[in-house]
Amino acid sequence: MEKHGAPSTGRGGGGPARGRRPSPRGRAGWTPWLYLAPALVVLAALLLYPIYQLGLISFLEYTQAQVSGGEPTTFQGFGNYSALFGDGQFWQVLGATVGFAAACVVTTLAVGCALAVLLTRVRALPRLALMLAALGAWATPAITGSTVWVFLFDPDYGPVNRLLGLGDFSWTYGRYSAFALVLLEVVWCSFPFVMVTVYAGIRAIPGEVLEAAALDGASQWKIWRSVMAPMLRPILVVVTIQSIIWDFKVFTQIYVMTGGGGIAGQNLVLNVYAYQKAFASSQYSLGSAIGVVMLLILLAVTLVYLRLMRRQGEEL
Repeated sequence: MEKHGAPSTGRGGGGPARGRRPSPRGRAGWTPWLYLAPALVVLAALLLYPIYQLGLISFLEYTQAQVSGGEPTTFQGFGNYSALFGDGQFWQVLGATVGFAAACVVTTLAVGCALAVLLTRVRALPRLALMLAALGAWATPAITGSTVWVFLFDPDYGPVNRLLGLGDFSWTYGRYSAFALVLLEVVWCSFPFVMVTVYAGIRAIPGEVLEAAALDGASQWKIWRSVMAPMLRPILVVVTIQSIIWDFKVFTQIYVMTGGGGIAGQNLVLNVYAYQKAFASSQYSLGSAIGVVMLLILLAVTLVYLRLMRRQGEEL
């Protein structure tokens, strides 16, 4: 004799089995994609077609003759990439780009983090003045900032040489001095993002933790290295990866401040090198191949960034 209210476990004991409703968890899994769908459609329209054209041209023989419609395009396969990888100048420019980007990233992070810590130790008025000055640098267009920096370090009319007593020293004549000048401008317009982001992260750290470290006799450097930096690791990863992407594809500062890549191309980076190949030499296929190589490098950096973010989300 069955008990009232007892659940039926057989297929036929409780009547015909009905279809299961989708679980709330399954429905929630699609909800973010529905919100992202409009933005994904717009990004696909704006990005996928140019990327497709870039990749297509890199496999063709595409010069000024093909642009003018005088000769048909011919399929080259990986011939453009073979010519590119066999060019010693490409590897030299790639090495210079990686070294320059690394120096910019390290300097930007150092300046941004130092000023973020400084913001936590000054009063309200100096903090506001520093924030406004930093945001002004952040909002300045790259071509405007580059032109101003060229004037400041001009050997004839610039005030920097006069203050330093350098006379008619030309910063853009030497390879390393020109790279150093561009680095200063890139850091000047990039550190505000790092400063504001890290400052927001520091403000989120409980004050009791920092006070306990100070009472234990830790110096400011040790507090930053052993307390702040581990707690700010997710933020530091974000600003580092984004700085790598931004500094790796610098174009305007190099082109404006060194006159298109410096004397005899001594200050070329990949973006300027691709521009010279595509537009100055009318070798659009080689310029497209350089663009594809840059795209793959930055895509690899982005995938590393997404993997780190996912791992940190799982840890949280």
